[in-house]
Amino acid sequence: MNASRIALVTGANQGLGRALVEGLAARLDPDSLVLLTGRDRRRVADAAREVAGLPGTRARVEGRVLDVTDTDAIARLAEELRAEHGGVDIVISNAVARLLPEESQAARADEFIDVSNTATHAVLRRFGPVLRPGGRLLVVASSLGTLGRLDPRLHHLFDGASLDQVESAVESWREAVRTGTAAAAGWPRWLNVPSKVAQVAAVRAVAAERRARDLATGTLIAAVCPGMVDTATSRPWFSDFSQAQPPSEAASAVLDVVFAEHVDPGLYGELIRFGQALDWHGGTPLVEQDRLLTP
Repeated sequence: MNASRIALVTGANQGLGRALVEGLAARLDPDSLVLLTGRDRRRVADAAREVAGLPGTRARVEGRVLDVTDTDAIARLAEELRAEHGGVDIVISNAVARLLPEESQAARADEFIDVSNTATHAVLRRFGPVLRPGGRLLVVASSLGTLGRLDPRLHHLFDGASLDQVESAVESWREAVRTGTAAAAGWPRWLNVPSKVAQVAAVRAVAAERRARDLATGTLIAAVCPGMVDTATSRPWFSDFSQAQPPSEAASAVLDVVFAEHVDPGLYGELIRFGQALDWHGGTPLVEQDRLLTP
């Protein structure tokens, strides 16, 4: 990586995103810049100011308003960083829409898909080309993002798919939810499962096209699973948080991937959890979880 680096984190006002910004700001040198992004101007400004004032902060920290559901805004920011800095070195796509167990999954589908999937596609499309050699482009997903979590009838939509094909599959899923035909087609009721699978599939699609060039320059594109994290977004979904990590601990494992001296070819384009690649074809559908969730 370059000595002076440009880093960006989406969904960074609080929780894991905020912890990732704090970790980046502590590990990067004083000439580097960390952009903390979110859609609420006041929260972004407050969070950036607070991180900049922490005792361990070394790099410069700036807040930037970025609504990830605005794909044009993602494109503009990528172009801005290319024009001002020649590109970007670290991009962590972390934004997620908060969803409560008692809420209707179907009613929130559009917002959830826009934040988790449409935005991920835009980040990959726009920031991939401006990622400087030796850079890191990571999408925060989860262990639910393995293909085996889906009904086998859906596997062909994502296995070996291009990014265009992943986008098409996501829009087909969205339409099935809207029309009430999702369950009959095999889509799980819990939005987080197909969303995470699609995120990982999108990463794999982009990585497949860039693999040789990126490995030659020490550049990494991957999805990352931080494990169970104790945040306001995840807490309502679990009754036992005894094994949950605080955001700072979960961020540390992700940042270890960012700051690894060499790129392991076995991790490139994969879903990484605690330094290991998860089996893309592994996992089983969460049928019981689906049954318990609000329709």
